[in-house]
Amino acid sequence: MENNRIQKLFSMSGKVAVITGSSKGIGESMARGLAEAGASVVISSRKQEAVDEVAEQYIADGLEATGIACHVAKKEDQENLINKTVEKYGRVDVLINNAGTNPYFGPVANMDPVAYQKTLDINMTAALSLSNLCYPHMKKQGGGSIIHISSIEGMHPSPNFAAYNISKAGLIMLGKNQAVEWGKDNIRVNVICPGFVKTKLSAALWQNEQIHKTLVGNTPLNRMAAPDEMAGLAVFLASDASSFCTGSVILNDGGVLHGGNFI
Repeated sequence: MENNRIQKLFSMSGKVAVITGSSKGIGESMARGLAEAGASVVISSRKQEAVDEVAEQYIADGLEATGIACHVAKKEDQENLINKTVEKYGRVDVLINNAGTNPYFGPVANMDPVAYQKTLDINMTAALSLSNLCYPHMKKQGGGSIIHISSIEGMHPSPNFAAYNISKAGLIMLGKNQAVEWGKDNIRVNVICPGFVKTKLSAALWQNEQIHKTLVGNTPLNRMAAPDEMAGLAVFLASDASSFCTGSVILNDGGVLHGGNFI
């Protein structure tokens, strides 16, 4: 019997992964997970110095990484990100659409249309555009894995989060449609829905003592998640360990959606 038969399914050796919003938080943890599994990872966020810092640390740790700045709402930056990845590594096997924003917190009736559009552009439309840029490369090489980072906020309504919720709900349906259309090309598309994770994006929640207490109290595991707790799912969905998994929407929320109480 072959040794490590199942373990080898999780190997990312020889694979190339692009992760947006990966200079910190969930994105950085996912990039680290893929790199430690053997992938060459492309660290991407808006500022070149930020991605260079992460890539240099990975290289110092014996991992393969490069930093390519990209503002995901800008078409020219999207094209540059994928083109430079293919120029350097010759392929792109994994795309993780993680970059996100939430510039508006307030009631639907007062929602600023500019902030609303910005939220859609970064959280959802950029994922569509980057996926379409990767599609011909993945199709040509015989397959690939695309992972959208949505949120539990895309699965239930909550006051004052309308723009964010709408964008994350749209991301879920985008992934399902891509999975249906691209399965014939061996391109798998799945969605991860994190719960309350302690990151800069969620700082307004966990830095407020009362909100933090409510969040933790409504979570069966009785705590928020650390960014590294999102990395294992990314490695699973990016690797051959999930080779029959596409169109899936996977919760990683500490059980909060089963509690029935939200902010």
